[in-house]
Amino acid sequence: MSELTAPAAPLTATHCPYCALQCGMNLRGPGAGEETVQVVERPDFPVNRGALCGKGRTAPALLSSRVRLTGPLVRSAATGRLEPAGWEEALERVAEGLLRTRAAHGRDAVGVFGGGGLTNEKAYTLGKFARVVLGTSQIDYNGRFCMSSAAAAHQRAFGLDRGLPFPLEDIPRTGCVVLVGSNPAETMPPALRFLTELRENGGTLIVIDPRRTRTAEQADLHLAPRPGTDLALALGLLHLVVAEGRTDEAFIADRTTGWEEARSAAMAYWPELVERITGVGVPQLRAAAALFCDAASSMVLTARGPEQQSKGTDTVSAWINLCLATGRAGRPLSGYGCLTGQGNGQGGREHGQKADQLPGYRKLDDPAARAHVAEVWGVAPESLPGPGRSAYELLDALGTEVRSLLVMGSNPVVSAPRAAHVEERLRSLDFLAVADVVLSETAALADVVLPVTQWAEETGTTTNLEGRVLLRRRAVSAPPGVRSDLEILGGLAALLGHEKGFPADPEEVFEELRRASAGGPADYSGITYRRIAEEDGVFWPCPEESAESRHPGTPRLFLDRFATPDGRARFVPVTHRAAAEEPDDDYPVLLTTGRVVSQYQSGAQTRRVDELNAAAPGPFVELHPLLAERLEAAEGDRIAVVSRRGRAVGPARITTGIRPDTVFMPFHWPGEGRVNSVTNPALDPTSRMPEFKVCAVRVERVGAGEGAGRGAPEVG
Repeated sequence: MSELTAPAAPLTATHCPYCALQCGMNLRGPGAGEETVQVVERPDFPVNRGALCGKGRTAPALLSSRVRLTGPLVRSAATGRLEPAGWEEALERVAEGLLRTRAAHGRDAVGVFGGGGLTNEKAYTLGKFARVVLGTSQIDYNGRFCMSSAAAAHQRAFGLDRGLPFPLEDIPRTGCVVLVGSNPAETMPPALRFLTELRENGGTLIVIDPRRTRTAEQADLHLAPRPGTDLALALGLLHLVVAEGRTDEAFIADRTTGWEEARSAAMAYWPELVERITGVGVPQLRAAAALFCDAASSMVLTARGPEQQSKGTDTVSAWINLCLATGRAGRPLSGYGCLTGQGNGQGGREHGQKADQLPGYRKLDDPAARAHVAEVWGVAPESLPGPGRSAYELLDALGTEVRSLLVMGSNPVVSAPRAAHVEERLRSLDFLAVADVVLSETAALADVVLPVTQWAEETGTTTNLEGRVLLRRRAVSAPPGVRSDLEILGGLAALLGHEKGFPADPEEVFEELRRASAGGPADYSGITYRRIAEEDGVFWPCPEESAESRHPGTPRLFLDRFATPDGRARFVPVTHRAAAEEPDDDYPVLLTTGRVVSQYQSGAQTRRVDELNAAAPGPFVELHPLLAERLEAAEGDRIAVVSRRGRAVGPARITTGIRPDTVFMPFHWPGEGRVNSVTNPALDPTSRMPEFKVCAVRVERVGAGEGAGRGAPEVG
């Protein structure tokens, strides 16, 4: 057969490696004259119906040996540089480093830091490795920076945390959506069509954001509150609902508890007071309340805006209270949901890499949970360590109480708050090992760097923002010098005395995960690789199938009862409080942060894709014309944003789409544009979420030729 008539390589149905939509795509491996992996539309997958953003479309660029790691690196004692090494040497160096620390300082001196992009199999194995092999309580992951406040609020109101308690397909069919602190037009573009279809169907979109984003431009009503005041705004809307007689008293009586206390707390936030706190006018508040209540069904969807605050859990609780008071929860086409960010942000927090959790979303301090998981793992329950430090607290303890660290799938040098301090802590470690696809800014500090396979080179499951468990399939072979995270953990476990229990086969791991999760809140025991493939994913909870019937999975939660002991949702009385750091004479402006469409998270991968870099080559400072005039700054002038913790610099982007008292910077870049050098690590008392979304800064025009130093030294 000639080259002209050679058949195309077969298609492999899989999913995008980036955000929590986990868009379906087909991959065609090299063949039939093609030199690279091709992305082909997969229109049958219901989440994206074939649509992909630029990140998904260009994802195969990361498979190139030109941009990724292809062999282990170890730091030379002679030169101080990372140099190529064999796998045997690299793994032995890691095992020796962890053992040396444990022998000298105890088990909890060894830490593990995971990622929300790891598959369920990897997250599960990483948690097991930390607790069984290392015996440490010091494990957490970067998902703590993303969804933890919404998760905590979900748990205390509904007894269960799943990002969306309904599938995305329900959104266009509801009557009103209130979108709080989310910009899906840039963070998950294929999801924007659900909001477009909502409006085409006669529904209403309300967007709450201090910036007039591309998403806000699509809204019927845009409210632009002062950063850090979302809690007061939600309380003000609930006040109006009560004052105008719009509560659903039958729903409150039949399906909730705690209403009187929550109502009393909200009544202290009358419209004029809320206007003074938030900057949102009383007419807009009344319009929002009417649109939400006049619709036959309504939803509130939050994202990082209200969640990444030192009061993020209470803020989400206030929005949940609004849903409960109006009967907009536990009913078809209504409810509260969180738009999870990272690719496996949902599954990543369900199966054990979070400081306080065991597989199946079980609590680590629950004796029954410990007994169940210990039996699956073949260890004594009392051998399992207790809860450890949350993500930022773990990073802050590096070099003092935690002396060695294993990092998998995270880049805290760029993504953590007070990033210059975190970088200093990482540099102070006795030993650092990093497993990653690329030489990230964090990997560049390591004593050992372990190159790992990525999405198209391995099979495994992820759980998207709907709670739909999906199957990523291996489409191509990895370079010969690369190993999977599961192989690495198995190899390290063997070197540390655990030759069994850490298989490299992902389906074997998933079968164990099913047993470990059985009976837990996130029950995967009825889900198999075969079912996922046949059904385009399976929604958890999905208990083990019985002889009589196969559990269908649970696309919609709470329609009959909530997951609390009495089946009732709980109102949580909350009150507004100021951000941990408010503007003053020295730092008179508010900073908020976020993403741009062509970069992702810390940018470690997307910054290596030429097409994406061309679209978003670097950071910028978005500011209002009034603030620019005060600084005598023009479009493109270099602007420094300075807080008590550090400094970040970027060109001015002047727009009326932001409040005059606020500046915005995206967080994808290192160096002088690293905005997380500036952000505040103040923690929510419940979720331990840092306050990325609001801090006090001063803004300065940087003169021609004036440097910004190394990029982000501590200030003050």
